[in-house]
Amino acid sequence: MAAQFGRRLRKGAATTAVAAAAVAALSASQAPGVTVDGRGGQATADTTPAPEETADVGATGNSPYYTDLPPLNSPHPSPSASTGPGAASRSEAGIPATVLDAYKKAEAALREAKPGCNLPWQLLAAIGKVESGQARGGRVDADGTTLSPIIGPQLDGNGFALIKDTDGGAYDGNSTYDNAVGPMQFIPSTWEWAGRDGNGDGRKDPNNIYDAALSAGHYLCRFDWDLSDRGDLRKAILSYNNSTDYLNTVLSWLEYYRKGTHEVPDGTGTLPVDRSDDHDRVRPTPSAPATSRPGSGSGSTPGKPAGSGSSPKPPTSPGTPSTPPTSPGTPSTPPTTPTPPQTPTDTVDHLENAGTAKLTARAGDVFDERIRARAETATGKAVAAVRIRFTVIGDTDTTFAGGESVATVVTNGSGVAVAPALRAGEKTGDVTVRATVVGRMVPGLDYRATVTERVADTLVRTGDAELICAPGGEFADRVEVRATHDGAAAGKVAATATLITSADDATPNDKGPYFKDADGRAVRTLTGLETDENGLLKLPRLYADDTTGTFLLRVTTAGGAALTVELTVAPAGTTSPSPSADPSESPGA
Repeated sequence: MAAQFGRRLRKGAATTAVAAAAVAALSASQAPGVTVDGRGGQATADTTPAPEETADVGATGNSPYYTDLPPLNSPHPSPSASTGPGAASRSEAGIPATVLDAYKKAEAALREAKPGCNLPWQLLAAIGKVESGQARGGRVDADGTTLSPIIGPQLDGNGFALIKDTDGGAYDGNSTYDNAVGPMQFIPSTWEWAGRDGNGDGRKDPNNIYDAALSAGHYLCRFDWDLSDRGDLRKAILSYNNSTDYLNTVLSWLEYYRKGTHEVPDGTGTLPVDRSDDHDRVRPTPSAPATSRPGSGSGSTPGKPAGSGSSPKPPTSPGTPSTPPTSPGTPSTPPTTPTPPQTPTDTVDHLENAGTAKLTARAGDVFDERIRARAETATGKAVAAVRIRFTVIGDTDTTFAGGESVATVVTNGSGVAVAPALRAGEKTGDVTVRATVVGRMVPGLDYRATVTERVADTLVRTGDAELICAPGGEFADRVEVRATHDGAAAGKVAATATLITSADDATPNDKGPYFKDADGRAVRTLTGLETDENGLLKLPRLYADDTTGTFLLRVTTAGGAALTVELTVAPAGTTSPSPSADPSESPGA
């Protein structure tokens, strides 16, 4: 209680000017382009991602979040037993051990899976602080699962986004509306595609900090964003919760944690006090799921974490307002469940192709055309503000930019949702992308995309040394070629090398130079070859039988590029052997 009173006292003493000073002190070292306005808030020149880069209402459904700013004092790298003025700063800087471990493991996993993203674990810590106070101060078990589910307010459109139930209450215990769930506050429809197994137990649990941290990392790294770039960093944070105030708060904690932090025991982390909806009217909060999920514990305190300093509220069922007590002798009126308001999603009758043309790309390339789907009513009227989920289905490695197989996008004013750019994988053939309406049972709309093989249009040797070998010997130099397409290096292009009979006869020769297979036997055709990322291909060593003369090696690639290389087999000491028009006429034939 004393610690909680101290936090209240600190908050009460913090005037608007002090808060503004805190933001100003941090702004210089935050992402460039973030400035302080006259009210102590922050404004950015480019804080709203393009519609194609925003996954509808974000990971959290734009749920409430904690608005506490970091202390003005810089954090200390290690805790101290001191109880002086700096003790609060050291406490704020501490992150519960299991939670901190989850953030660092997620960073390591993303460094391997998506190295170009440059995700810092401090960003996950900043979001975890703002979303749940680091899993309610680290109230997690040894496996990282919260001791009780962390469930945000129901998203009923009453001050929040309006998101009707998408999971049957499986995650949030609410079969009417959705609620954000877990220490990183994912809404169920986002968790369905973004969820990852971060602790290797074979489950994807939003209430597990290892799963939630890894999922948040993948979510922030989609669309090929590079989080070391200030613009991409802002876009990624705003895609998590599309609020400039949220962006500024997360950036403040990111900079604070970058200056130093330390590990504290689980369950002893500092809990936030203020939440973004504290000044709104009191709303009923959702209860925990009726049946506890494995490993999630029970006895949740939805909405605001326990111990946050808020006044206790009587528990209510999700979406059901509390009923005031009746006067003695007055018959009670059974409560009625309010009818949920109709949403734009409720009016969708079908999806239409919004002008998507033929989708074709070479393996490894980005499709030039983006998939567009239009949500319409039964009369063909466009429906805006509807979430459309695009899913790459089937056995394919084709994905959306960023490596995800699912993307959710909100329809614009014309009822059109534009999927992120589609990147072709290495598997060739047809790929199906299915568009569906989130929260509405209407037939999906399928789009077919075709992935063609990589090709080259030119082949050249990288060297010009004459290729000569004595009968029964080994060629000193290996043949290396470079493949290009439209003047650029053609990497990962399939190639074939054949010792041909003659310039006009491409059938394999039965004498002269040869390659060796794994068993040392002579082979004169090699298939399954592939250029490297720079378009280079170095062939295995060549050997000669006892047949002398001039022979031809032909290298071909997918796309029609071809190169013919001369090979000479001559007795030692012969500098200018007489080429034979037909190797079969050479001595020893």
